[in-house]
Amino acid sequence: MNVEEIKSRITTDAAAVKDNPSLSLFKAKYLGKNGIVTALFSFIKDAPTPEAKKETGAQVNLLKNFVEEKYMQAELALLEAKKTEELKGIDVTLPAYSVSQGTRHPLTLVMEEIRSIFTRMGFSIEEGPDIEKDYYNFTALNFPIEHPARDMHDTFHVDDEHLLRTHTSPIQIHTMEKYDPPLRIVAPGRVYRRDAIDASHSPVFHQVEGFMVDDNIRFSDLKGVLDLFLKEMFGSDLKTRFRPSFFPFTEPSAEVDVQCVNCRGRGCQVCKQTGWLEILGAGMIHPNVLRAVKYDPEKYTGFAFGMGVERIAMLKYRIDDMRLFFENDVRFLKQFR
Repeated sequence: MNVEEIKSRITTDAAAVKDNPSLSLFKAKYLGKNGIVTALFSFIKDAPTPEAKKETGAQVNLLKNFVEEKYMQAELALLEAKKTEELKGIDVTLPAYSVSQGTRHPLTLVMEEIRSIFTRMGFSIEEGPDIEKDYYNFTALNFPIEHPARDMHDTFHVDDEHLLRTHTSPIQIHTMEKYDPPLRIVAPGRVYRRDAIDASHSPVFHQVEGFMVDDNIRFSDLKGVLDLFLKEMFGSDLKTRFRPSFFPFTEPSAEVDVQCVNCRGRGCQVCKQTGWLEILGAGMIHPNVLRAVKYDPEKYTGFAFGMGVERIAMLKYRIDDMRLFFENDVRFLKQFR
């Protein structure tokens, strides 16, 4: 077996490779099942002594590595030649294509603005799990098992004990269990309800819960915080009003309206000629909720509020269909730069 002669033939044949078919023939000739280098391995067992077998095996392996290296070099040369050929038809002096600039989602923009306003007022951010225990979502928030208000939420149940949270209020319970007053917290997050999809409803949407607990917190403190927030969000000339309402976890409770951002109170189709738009719910934390987290309701008071982020965004950007937030239509999203 003349190793140098075989290496010379390999080098010559590798240089003759000009396309993929000839590359395949080169591989089959030397490394195929009946290839020249493959056949040389039979010489190993025919060697007369262990030393000769060892030397023959080393030579055959050397040839195998050599032909594999030449094969890889020929393959790379073909790839480079193909790239060069493709580039010949490109005019590098032509102007480049314009790149479409991405934007942040309008819900992200509104969520960040809400967080920014409240953090400037001294509130901290807390988050919680999307899958909650029934206790945190309902019971600790003063929803008894038979309470009809549970039906208002139309819940997705995971099992007998767990559910997809219907509001971000459970974060209020988790936070009060971990920390002693004073507390000043906002809790943004995704929530889930069995709502049919239409222009104003979705089974998945976003809420921001906020609450404050300390000595001698009053309803006037709640009004001041929300009035400042809404003026920061929609403009300093915006008027607000509070209407009596009911929520199991607050008493007294109120619905908060803002002067219609479209007509500024004159009356239009958006506000159904009333001049007002409902924006959020709020109230003083119910003593039963404070007792559930082992706060003394004789010592501490607090307020809580909750708002839908989609609702805020629809009013702020004059959007009349909630489904636009979830369709990922680039024509819609690129408006929010």
